[in-house]
Amino acid sequence: MNRLEMTEGSDFRHWDELIPDALGLIFSKLPLQEILTVIPRVCKSWAKAVLGPYCWQEIDIEEWSSRCQPDNVDRMLQMLVNRSGGSLRKLCVTGLHNSNIFSFIADHAGSLQTLRLPRSNISDALVEQIAGRLSAVTFFDLSYCDKISARSLESIGKNCKALVGICRNLHPLHTAGMPLLDDEAYAIAATMPKLEHLEMAYHPLSTKSVMTILSSCPNLEFLDLRGCWDVRLEDKFVAEKFPKLRVLGPLVRDYYERNEWDECSDYSYISDDLAWDFSADYFDDDAESYDDPWDDEDRLEGLELRFYEGIDEVGGGFGWPPSP
Repeated sequence: MNRLEMTEGSDFRHWDELIPDALGLIFSKLPLQEILTVIPRVCKSWAKAVLGPYCWQEIDIEEWSSRCQPDNVDRMLQMLVNRSGGSLRKLCVTGLHNSNIFSFIADHAGSLQTLRLPRSNISDALVEQIAGRLSAVTFFDLSYCDKISARSLESIGKNCKALVGICRNLHPLHTAGMPLLDDEAYAIAATMPKLEHLEMAYHPLSTKSVMTILSSCPNLEFLDLRGCWDVRLEDKFVAEKFPKLRVLGPLVRDYYERNEWDECSDYSYISDDLAWDFSADYFDDDAESYDDPWDDEDRLEGLELRFYEGIDEVGGGFGWPPSP
């Protein structure tokens, strides 16, 4: 039976004949590990689709980047952002250290709406330098970024006019015993009137500064005040004056179930049992370099993901996994 007869007589579909745009949208739903290692080895059309922008409109390497060396994170980020071809809408990565990588992100942020950079080594001066290129961002996460202050939040608020969500949580060990410090809260109140979602866990805030936020941000629907021990908000008062608002804290519960905001809960899961590391001595994967990626084994092997079972077995399980 030939291919045409198989297609006409059954529900069999040839995935390799789907257009790259459709393949990219399908593959974008898979975990990062599979997109970069398994999918390119299946067939030529799938390998080409992985190089295209539709797989990379949303890039979430937050979990992976938390376990990797900064240089490897920078290289992976550059590769994936370049693949997005200017269509990047969401970027989640943690622990960035190189000032050049922040400028690189800003240079490719024309369509960027969600930017999560927790635990990154970014300064006020750098935020002020790049904020003008982040004007399309509507959701920002700068939690646990210890080198920024109210200056950064003010700059973001003035440049990101459509901002509706911001996460600025702090680590409880860093703020324990600190005196009240309301400058970040006042910067948010003064420059972010459209906020709907705000997280300021473990900030040494006063009740007055929180009330200023509530009066300045009438659209606010969620406010995280866990660990803000000096804030006093009566449940009855909040229910009467701000009926749409859900306040979490100051009391810290045993667990915390996030709400429906995808920006705060969208992780690409990678098992702790199968750690994977990235190295790329060659990752110039523009369209001209990959006219025929399936036949050019040297080019495909230039992007290499090394798998290993446990930290003591780095020498084993090396190379590409088998095709499905």
